[in-house]
Amino acid sequence: MTTSTMTAALTAFRQYLLQEEREDGTIEKYLRDAGRFLGWISGEYPTDSAGWKEKAIQWKEHLCGEKYSPTTINSMLAAVNKLLAFLGFPEVRIKYLRVQRKLFRQSEKELTKEEYLRLIESAHSLGRERLALLMEAICATGIRVSEVRYLTVEAAWAGRAEISLKGKIRTILLPGKLCRKLLKYAKKNKIASGEIFLTRGGKGLSRRQIWSEMKAICKSAGVAESKVFPHNLRHLFARTFYKVCRDVARLADVLGHSSIETTRIYLVSTGVEHARQLEKLNLIC
Repeated sequence: MTTSTMTAALTAFRQYLLQEEREDGTIEKYLRDAGRFLGWISGEYPTDSAGWKEKAIQWKEHLCGEKYSPTTINSMLAAVNKLLAFLGFPEVRIKYLRVQRKLFRQSEKELTKEEYLRLIESAHSLGRERLALLMEAICATGIRVSEVRYLTVEAAWAGRAEISLKGKIRTILLPGKLCRKLLKYAKKNKIASGEIFLTRGGKGLSRRQIWSEMKAICKSAGVAESKVFPHNLRHLFARTFYKVCRDVARLADVLGHSSIETTRIYLVSTGVEHARQLEKLNLIC
């Protein structure tokens, strides 16, 4: 590979990821990180597996010398491993950094139910009914932002949405109150069938647009921007659902996780909660 073919290689890599039915956000992340790796090599592209292995290891060492967290480094290495498999060198796999599972998450990044309700109230007060209903829909069902398109008029009538993603199909039950709100919104906006959350031009909302609209109401809601993004609504759903059912396997099915270990990440408590639990041990005389 030469420098002149890097763009073509990334374009082909994108098609490869699309064929694997990766989510849009994952594809963009892989392309961005793969591009950084190829750009860092700066034209000195290897021609065999040994050469790629050496370059990939050097890239890993470079990342470790930068101010990246271990988790971020591992996500960037995942993109490189996928790129190398695409280029025909699947045997070249860089080992990830070993990261101890976190016992608690930073409270300044966790969206509370009270803050979520303030966001909904703020959206209503600003006349952003679509955004308010969208946030409620994500938080009440635990769907991914990429799955919003499955919230259709037909799904609202049926009380369930059939989601097909990553080669898997799962059924999400929609609360009755949410269905009534979705149908009322659809009727008001003359949406007879198909997707409910659309732009003025009749297209589905993009991940970037949803993100941007949520960030725009942070100040009026009095909620830190670091806490406000679509995936945090999914986390809030997971924590709330688990408090009710106490069944991590069932929660994993609802969220569409292949591994329970992934689901456990959603249930990590905050540092404040962790400290409160330690106090309850009464081990200090």
